[in-house]
Amino acid sequence: MSSSQNIKGRDHSTDPAPTPQNSLVNDAVLSSRPAKNLGKPTVEDIGEGEDEDDADEGNAGMNPASLLANNPALLALAQNKFASLIGQSSGYIESLPPAVRRRIDGLKGVQAQHSKIESEFQMAILDLEKKFLSKFSPLYERRAEIIAGKAEPTDTEVAEGKAADSDAESDDDDDDEGGAKITEVDDEGKDKVDESGEKGIPEFWLTALRTHPAVNETIEDHDEEALKSMLNVRLSYLDDKPGFKLHFTFGPNDFFEDTEMTKTYYYQEQVGYGGDFVYDRAIGHEIKWKGDKDLTKKVEIKKQRNKSTGRTRTIKKDVPQESFFNFFKPPQPPTEDILKREDIDEDELEELDGKLELDYQLGEEFKEKIIPRAVDYFTGRALRYDGDFEDEDEEDDFEDDDEGFDDEDDEQDDEGAPAPAAGQEECKQQ
Repeated sequence: MSSSQNIKGRDHSTDPAPTPQNSLVNDAVLSSRPAKNLGKPTVEDIGEGEDEDDADEGNAGMNPASLLANNPALLALAQNKFASLIGQSSGYIESLPPAVRRRIDGLKGVQAQHSKIESEFQMAILDLEKKFLSKFSPLYERRAEIIAGKAEPTDTEVAEGKAADSDAESDDDDDDEGGAKITEVDDEGKDKVDESGEKGIPEFWLTALRTHPAVNETIEDHDEEALKSMLNVRLSYLDDKPGFKLHFTFGPNDFFEDTEMTKTYYYQEQVGYGGDFVYDRAIGHEIKWKGDKDLTKKVEIKKQRNKSTGRTRTIKKDVPQESFFNFFKPPQPPTEDILKREDIDEDELEELDGKLELDYQLGEEFKEKIIPRAVDYFTGRALRYDGDFEDEDEEDDFEDDDEGFDDEDDEQDDEGAPAPAAGQEECKQQ
């Protein structure tokens, strides 16, 4: 007879599974249902003209959620308490028989082996990315030549581009009706001059970056003139460590002497719990600004009056300002010494963590989206895909409401609505 037969039967259908680590397995504490054993807070809340008995009667019918909602301090205390308990041992593992605990330790060993293979898998993916970058690079170089006006696309390239464009037919109609006409180009791609005299594609990268929502947030109006001189953005991988480098190439301009600015992103040597590389740090680029053309600073002018003589003097002070070029001065993770300090400001750490995450995300956006599909951001086509989830969320925020509309208005909406202007989807970036 097995030992399990000596245990009295019990209906476990409604019992939650044991949790080795404390977790909020249900919402009973904050549930809207009254809890029998939860006492009232001892904070008095008696209004003027209201006696103590009335107040007790009013609170007696309140559920726990209402009590917490009416006392923000108590709610914050409860939330902090719950947060400190999550992930802590509940004593379940320790209560198991030694043989069972030994098996669990064995499973941890199996998991450790899995993590090693997972790390190998991620490194293999990185090596594969490096391999295929060598195949992509000639295409990126070709793109840079066309953008800079050093070469013209071949007929084959133009035909393939139109075939890949879902709006090729409407684009053909627009070309027939107006716009600069390009002279015939042979399949060898010999340079031809546009009859308008314009070389290449002016402001290509500025337009592409302006179209990307996250990058656009970092571009200020005073950055645009400098960004017009951007000629190319390319990617390279590190040889000795996991990570990548972004290269920004610029033509002559009035703001800085640099022809190339770089930013290097380093990954940690070991992959994270989810099997992906973990961001470690980023190294930026010290820009050689011309004179007082530093776009990351602005001059504040203040006047001071001498109390004794009555004379005034003007003081000029450089203060930081928002700029795209702050991208090349990335935030740095806090050191171990800073994290060990007792007087550390948690709010500052949280703010720094947000800046680090944003900086890493921008680097990944350049690596995974902007560099591979720059022309789609220039034309706005990329927004059709990047914006799919946003459009769905916006639709979910609205409910159907026919109140206030009569049948005639409904018919006009269905049948008489004007058709969207030609090319409207193409201009989403505007």
